[in-house]
This record gives sequence, structure tokens and C-alpha cells, in this order.
Amino acid sequence: MSVEKGQKAPDFESVDQDGNPIKLSDFKGKKVVLYFYPKDNTPGCTTQACNLRDNYEALQKAGYVVLGISSDSAKSHQKFIEKHSLPFPLIADEDKSVHEKYGTWVEKSMYGRKYMGTARTTFVINEEGLIEEVIEKVKTKEHTNQILN
Repeated sequence: MSVEKGQKAPDFESVDQDGNPIKLSDFKGKKVVLYFYPKDNTPGCTTQACNLRDNYEALQKAGYVVLGISSDSAKSHQKFIEKHSLPFPLIADEDKSVHEKYGTWVEKSMYGRKYMGTARTTFVINEEGLIEEVIEKVKTKEHTNQILN
């Protein structure tokens, strides 16, 4: 399944870095940046997370809640947050059920080898829970600008 602009964002339930239950519907009435990334503490994912961290105030001023999500464990997310002082929650999707709902668990290819992994994708969701924007070509160093412009 893939989710497109104008559609209702699929609700999900998982846990954050502290093991607390977290659902998209918890944020009803708020604008949400839901960003899927491949792996904690890898160069591109760290650059992307730090770009969002460094511009977090601007995102909050624009009314956004930021939620990162990968198939890493809550414990891995905790270390990633501590190491880089990330001010937003990271969602653990170890069973990839949220990835499946959003169509971000895809076949990838590197050096001719095919494997399954996360498509780095950001969904901008409005207060009504509708997808306002799908950013598929994420620029890790300029991600906040892609969201705000």
C-alpha cells in the first residue's frame, strides 16, 4: 500500500524510544511531520535528524509535531536521541507494520544486491489527518526547508 497526497493518513500504534505507546491519532488537531528513515546512527539519517533538530523551533513555530520512525528498536532510538540531543520522539517499528501501512518498506538495490529496506520518505499531515505533502526525494541537509516551503 502506498499513501498519497490528499488521502487520510493511516492511523497506527507503536512505541516511542521510552517504550510508551504512541498513536498517530494522539496528534489529531495538530500538524504532523512523520518521517521514515532507514537506520539510527548512520550518516544520512544522522544528518537528517540533526537538520530537523537544528530547525526544530521553526517547525514548532509553524505548528508542526515531528515524529521520526524506523525499524530500529526503542533502545536503539534512545541511544540515537541521547547522542544527538534530538528533541522529538522516535517510533520503533520493529515489525514494520507502520512501514507497510505507508508503503515505505520496499525492495532496494545496492551493488546489484536486492534487499528490503526503508524508503526515506516524509509525510506532512494536516490537522484533519489528511496527507498534505509526500516528500520522496528527501535532501537530508535541507529537510526542514523541504517541509516548510
